[in-house]
Amino acid sequence: MDKNIEQAVSSSRKRKLFFYLLVGLVLLIVGVLVLRRVFKTTLYASEITTAIVDRGNIENTINAVGEVLPEFEEVISSPLAASIQKVLLDGGSHIKAGQSILTLDKSEAQMDFEKLKFQLESKKNDIRKIKLDLDKSFYDIKSNNDIKQLRINSLKAAVDHAKRLLKAGGGTREDVEQAELNLKVAQLEKQQLENEINSKQQSMRLQMKEVELAASIQENDLDLLQRKLQQADIRASRNGVVTWVNKNIGAAVQPGEVLARIADLASFKVKGTISDQHINLLKNGMSAIIRIGDQQVRGKVVNIYPAVQNATVSFDIKPDSSNYKLFRPNLKADVFLVTDIHQQVLRVSNGPAFMGSPSQSIYVLKDGVATRKTVQIGLSNFDFVELKDQVKEGDVIITSDLRSFKNSSQIGIKQ
Repeated sequence: MDKNIEQAVSSSRKRKLFFYLLVGLVLLIVGVLVLRRVFKTTLYASEITTAIVDRGNIENTINAVGEVLPEFEEVISSPLAASIQKVLLDGGSHIKAGQSILTLDKSEAQMDFEKLKFQLESKKNDIRKIKLDLDKSFYDIKSNNDIKQLRINSLKAAVDHAKRLLKAGGGTREDVEQAELNLKVAQLEKQQLENEINSKQQSMRLQMKEVELAASIQENDLDLLQRKLQQADIRASRNGVVTWVNKNIGAAVQPGEVLARIADLASFKVKGTISDQHINLLKNGMSAIIRIGDQQVRGKVVNIYPAVQNATVSFDIKPDSSNYKLFRPNLKADVFLVTDIHQQVLRVSNGPAFMGSPSQSIYVLKDGVATRKTVQIGLSNFDFVELKDQVKEGDVIITSDLRSFKNSSQIGIKQ
């Protein structure tokens, strides 16, 4: 019995030892695999991207965002307070000069026009009436003046007669003085009459000028309202495409409220925005690259907006080809502003390997071995990076991110 128990205990110990050895072996294998993975110094060619060093021009650029807009866009506003009666064209419709887009209900404005027309006619009647009064006053003063003059002539004759009678002894000094007094009174009455009528005429002339001025203002208002009524049928002034139209039929609109926009799609511009941190680099006339998908077109900055909004600065770019086939209104585009250019330098395609540092490590691939080299970086842009030293034309550079191999001076590349 003792012997059987001893054999059972011994077998149990052997099984436990075998189990521990097996677990230890598994852990050892896993550890080796992990360490090999961590300190791996070989890669497959399919895991990396490469580029060949060549010689050419390279531009230093700063990134911006852009939006393609028509170079010319007509904004049509409501000429008067009215309501939208009918919409004839939708957004996106092609339109010719003179063609109607929408019509406004101008009944209220038409009533105002008729009212102004009546008021103007009333003012013109007032002017005619004042002119008649002036003519009458001129006739009255002329008639009264003639009558007064006849009386004055008569009184002058009476004075002369009284003086002759006094000289002949048939009259008295009192008769002469009375005749002279009557003459002076008649002369003063004539002068008073003339002054009163002159004053009245001046007053009436001022009144007529005031009425004429009011009539002129009303006439201008009438002409303006008539032009607005003619403009109530909203029409295009040039050929183009309707980019937007107010389709709220029956909605009230105020003078100056935008009703439609018409774009001339024969030419475009690009409106760009960039962080205000780069405002010192932004200049009129600087070159710009507009990228749409995998295609690009060049242009120049032609206008910089002075206002800074949401920490960004806006500017306009005039493309070298303003009717570029890919341009569409409101199309988003990548914009690269050229701040510097180096000609005929060593360069390589940009990739994740380049972190933007002026000096960094890269791997040069030759005969299946990638060798680490520290190079000086020059200009860079979306497409290329300038390499100042340690490489020559024709070298193959790994452009993939190999920061996990920063402690390895060489990496084997397997096919």
